[in-house]
Amino acid sequence: MTDIAENSVCVIIAAKNAGDTIGLAIASALREPEVAEVVVIDDGSTDGTAAIAAKADDESGRLIIHEFKKNRGPSAARNHAIEISKSPLIAILDADDFFFPGRFSSLLADDDWDFVADNIAFVNADTVPEAYNRLDHFDAKPRFLDLASFVEGNISKRGVRRGEIGFLKPLMRRSFLDAHGLRYSEALRLGEDYDLYVRALAKAARYKVIHSCGYGAVVRGDSLSGRHRTEDLRRLYEADRAILAKGGLSPADAAVLRRHEQHIRDKYELRHFLDIKSQSGLVAAAGYALLHPVAAPAIAAGIFADKTERFRGGGAPIAHSGANGLRYLLQAAPE
Repeated sequence: MTDIAENSVCVIIAAKNAGDTIGLAIASALREPEVAEVVVIDDGSTDGTAAIAAKADDESGRLIIHEFKKNRGPSAARNHAIEISKSPLIAILDADDFFFPGRFSSLLADDDWDFVADNIAFVNADTVPEAYNRLDHFDAKPRFLDLASFVEGNISKRGVRRGEIGFLKPLMRRSFLDAHGLRYSEALRLGEDYDLYVRALAKAARYKVIHSCGYGAVVRGDSLSGRHRTEDLRRLYEADRAILAKGGLSPADAAVLRRHEQHIRDKYELRHFLDIKSQSGLVAAAGYALLHPVAAPAIAAGIFADKTERFRGGGAPIAHSGANGLRYLLQAAPE
């Protein structure tokens, strides 16, 4: 590809067994005039995802499809897409989500950022066709996230639904990623976005957020986003530790990162306890808790939280209701 414009966007879609949804995702990306490349990485699918993706080609020459023979995870897929693409701006689109028309024109209205994200609308799968007509229009109200506020926005608080600023899907400057040697950690299959953004913020990235909405996250009952392995939690808190070990953070940034590390480690300890209980019985699980007294408070608190979850409604990411029936990640005022 030649003559890549300064504001050209590469949309990266890592997909595994996404044959039912990949067509909508690709079409929503190709519809945007700023998009110069749509790179689909079929990550070891068994449902013909790559062939189905090819059917969504608009013959503009912008769609690139690569297949991994074996599943390597979203980080490896995205890193491969970054390496084979050329556009100066990089956007991530999950294979079961979509862009609303005009997303990139809003994100590119200013250029005072290294990362820029917009609001996310949560859309039920059966209402996707009508979602754009129901989309609320919010005042952009731009703001910048620093490392502490970003990490804090990813820590659940008891009795409060999760904020999860890490859900945001920022547009990223390739030049910033390259200048600081930043790529997704291929050791992670959970929180790989969070980890990349924290490492970028530690390098003084300008992370801008606008409240207008351009990203549609499709809500399905069989979503994989809420399912992860115990090992994935361990690797995520170890990623926090690795950032802390490199040093160079302010005391405030280091403190909030330690809180996030503890938050994820507590989740790990509970999951590990439940794994032992499931595999070897309650006595073995209780023995683990007794031999690891540091983990006992996290296990007890986690069991209590699970038992009372239905009374608190605190499990899902927070979603603010709009005027037209959609729900949004960021609370915002109408234009």
